[in-house]
Amino acid sequence: MAKDLTTHGRWIPLLALVLGLLGAACAGEVGGPIPEGDGGIDTGTGSFDGGQFQNANPDQPTFDAAPAADAFFIADDPPPYCGPDGVMEVGADPGGTLECPADKNRQGCRCETEGEVAACWPGKRINRNQGICEDGMTLCKNDPEFGLTWGPCEGYVLPVEGAESGPSSCRCFSSGTWALTNLSPCIFRGTNTYLYSSKLDGTGGIDCGSNISEPPDVPTGNWSESTLKVDCAGQFELCFTIKAGDVENPQPDDCEIMQECVDVWYPEPGEVVELPALPSWSSPNSQCADEFDRSGGYGEMSVQGKSIQCDEVDDGSGNPYVFNRTNYCPPSCQDTPNAPACVDCKTGGSGSF
Repeated sequence: MAKDLTTHGRWIPLLALVLGLLGAACAGEVGGPIPEGDGGIDTGTGSFDGGQFQNANPDQPTFDAAPAADAFFIADDPPPYCGPDGVMEVGADPGGTLECPADKNRQGCRCETEGEVAACWPGKRINRNQGICEDGMTLCKNDPEFGLTWGPCEGYVLPVEGAESGPSSCRCFSSGTWALTNLSPCIFRGTNTYLYSSKLDGTGGIDCGSNISEPPDVPTGNWSESTLKVDCAGQFELCFTIKAGDVENPQPDDCEIMQECVDVWYPEPGEVVELPALPSWSSPNSQCADEFDRSGGYGEMSVQGKSIQCDEVDDGSGNPYVFNRTNYCPPSCQDTPNAPACVDCKTGGSGSF
């Protein structure tokens, strides 16, 4: 069951909705390409699609028993901390010495108990246990020359060289799921065309109401429930936007029908939390709705914020990072579901970044 989280802040049954934090979103430089998918949908329950843990590379370097001051991970400050108040704090001192920090159990550094097994990490602290990265294990050995020292770190997984986004980069906010129970709009065709929010009728169907005025009033109640699961804590604003246009070729000037956002402090990595529901809405843009009615459109999911490690979560240029676009098929697909423009259309409200 999702945890409750206090924060600040059909007619078309044929829509393709796959969340891909997000194909890949990560803290810092999160402007990677939107991942390819088959248009399939996870119908409202959410699915993790953040990449698989990989085996350690047998060609990864090992380190000499004697600590070396020029080891690449020595110049490695602890990650800073940014909480819900936005104030940045310096990372806590791990203890130990520069050559033998207490938190890494580096090969050749002193240990206390022969035969003790402990986690070790030869990489940078900011990447530790983020994305695909995993600690290795090391054994305390009684070396004839150095005494009780940690042995080689074995089984660790480092970031993929050159990766700047997604789980392979091992940055905070690299994988997760934003799940929404309902993203289908209703279309009203009167003197003008209008789009407004639908409601789930309790049986899995979509209720678009009746006796709608022109233009329709904003429906009562909420449009969609919302939950979030991310591998990183932080302050994030998630937005869902419906536009008229081609999902395969989105343009900056595609007209916008609606946008709903939720601003959330997400406190515990890996936990499913309940966010404020997306409210019901009615769009006054009849010209854009008419374009959507003729040719279809797309839903756009985006995120912007700051991770608990003080990394900016955006597109790399200070703008919201669009991590998923979903296809809304033309209304004609109700009558011709096997038409080329309709074959990949499915229903749902969930996805993974």
